[in-house]
Amino acid sequence: MKITLNNRMEEFDATNLTVQQLLDIKKYSFRMRTVKVNGRYVPPSEYDKTTINDGDNVQIIYLMSGG
Repeated sequence: MKITLNNRMEEFDATNLTVQQLLDIKKYSFRMRTVKVNGRYVPPSEYDKTTINDGDNVQIIYLMSGG
């Protein structure tokens, strides 16, 4: 499966993944993040239910604060 992840092509040995599986594979562990699949916001409560398929565009944005 090939997807666009944060504007870069990525390839995975699966036909589809959930958002949570993708986060686990990529070891993205920051708590403050926003996930969009094909432009649609995915709330954290739906990470286990939302499927990413071949050709999808995924954006994972980390929220940072500081002074």
